[in-house]
Amino acid sequence: MRPFSLTLFLCIAAAASVLMAASVDPLVVGRVIGDVVDMFIPSVNMSLYFGSKHVTNGCDIKPSMAVTPPKVTLTGNMDHLYTLVMTDPDAPSPSEPNMRELIHWIVVDIPGGTNPTKGKEILPYLGPKPPVGIHRYIFVLFEQKGPLTAVEQPTNRANFNTRNFASQLDLGLPVATVYFNAQKEPKSRR
Repeated sequence: MRPFSLTLFLCIAAAASVLMAASVDPLVVGRVIGDVVDMFIPSVNMSLYFGSKHVTNGCDIKPSMAVTPPKVTLTGNMDHLYTLVMTDPDAPSPSEPNMRELIHWIVVDIPGGTNPTKGKEILPYLGPKPPVGIHRYIFVLFEQKGPLTAVEQPTNRANFNTRNFASQLDLGLPVATVYFNAQKEPKSRR
């Protein structure tokens, strides 16, 4: 009876430590895990920059800084291919996200150790334009099982679903995710 109790205790302790780590994880705190993706273990480093501004989870980026695609670099095996998705789960308003998710960018077949310019752009980049409130802009990276040949551009940017997209392409869980916050900038006075 003792080994079973010890095993059960170890399982409960392991689960508790995972839950404690998750509770402080910025992706959990920012509701990225939950609203857009399920819990995952990052296995690839993804670095994003808008100009000289490094994107870290939960940082603020002005929409005027993000008009053009960010510079993105990935680690990962050069023999592996990756899919990058950028989405806004707060469209049109964080209090009423009835367009959740608004898709901003899709790039597939990105070789590991490179960047999205080496992949195939399925949906051109659309910079953030939050009409009201603070929006989260989430970059999700998936590892592909092989080249993707039949990926069609979504007919509408609204009501995209990252989980469904990943499921349809058999991508599994993400390997990296980074997000930033943005809000409407005040009009400049002349």
